[in-house]
Amino acid sequence: MIEVEDVSKHFGSFAALDRVSLQVSQGKLVALLGPSGSGKTTLLRILAGLEQPDSGRIRLGGVDATGLGTRDRRVGFVFQHYALFRHMTVAANVAFGLKVRKGAHRPSNAEIDRRVATLLELVQLGSLAGRYPSQLSGGQRQRVALARALAVEPRLLLLDEPFGALDAQVRKDLRRWLRRLHDDMGLTGVFVTHDQEEALEVADEVVVMNKGRIEQIGTPADIYDSPATPFVYRFLGNVNTVPCSVGGGTAEIGGLHIGAGKVDGLGTAFVRPHDVELLELSPDLPHATVRSVTILGPLVRAEVEISGGVVLEAELTREARERLNLRRGLEVSIFLRKARVFVGAEL
Repeated sequence: MIEVEDVSKHFGSFAALDRVSLQVSQGKLVALLGPSGSGKTTLLRILAGLEQPDSGRIRLGGVDATGLGTRDRRVGFVFQHYALFRHMTVAANVAFGLKVRKGAHRPSNAEIDRRVATLLELVQLGSLAGRYPSQLSGGQRQRVALARALAVEPRLLLLDEPFGALDAQVRKDLRRWLRRLHDDMGLTGVFVTHDQEEALEVADEVVVMNKGRIEQIGTPADIYDSPATPFVYRFLGNVNTVPCSVGGGTAEIGGLHIGAGKVDGLGTAFVRPHDVELLELSPDLPHATVRSVTILGPLVRAEVEISGGVVLEAELTREARERLNLRRGLEVSIFLRKARVFVGAEL
């Protein structure tokens, strides 16, 4: 169990972290997700012992580790830009953390060689042990960096934007590979990313951060399907945002009625494009006019205008487009499968 208790960190007058608390269960892979400046990398570096908090505590396995250095915490750290030693071979890079250990903590040379060979096979680089970093692709370098972090048998694996410097396809392949590796080894890991798809695909749990605070913690499904705040709604995926007025527990937008709880007042309605359903014209449902239709591979994105001049984006399949003969100027009926109103939330 990794425990972060009321951790704060300032750089001058800037509050990088503001009383952040978090628990990471054994064997879980957790993503710290947020925009630049949200505090996610600062939190990762504090977990690693590379930064000290101004206040608060870090506990590893129930032990207060706040004052411990990186080596004593037994953490493995993988940087975005690999940080490999250019003058060392792949095998020597992986062995480095073991060879610099002193006394009884240093394995024998034979044990180091055995562990390095095992790890290189694990990361599918066994045949490249004698190469140098300059002779590897970006994806191969990152796997070497990961093998080096695993060599010291860390109780916590930390990754700072591990795939951010790679192209899109390599990034996809590596994150799926990381997920399989995590499951096979039973690692406890925390990784930083600003890539929403990466966090939702790889992590067991996602921590959404903003301005040095945690906005929401939950499974990828919870975070996406039930955002706790307007920030999380906006940050995770596309969303329509429409100002509205709530009265009697209902918000009305262009003939569409949305349940809004017990608090009345001005607010903002949030609805995902895939929750905007377009149907054949019906007298029983509100109407909308199609303003544009864009084909995006297997999906179709349509902008529709409802009563009051409100424009919503809808996402539907190509089959649904063909069935409706969707085109600019077409009148359709509209239905919201799911929407959420935050009273007091500003656009």
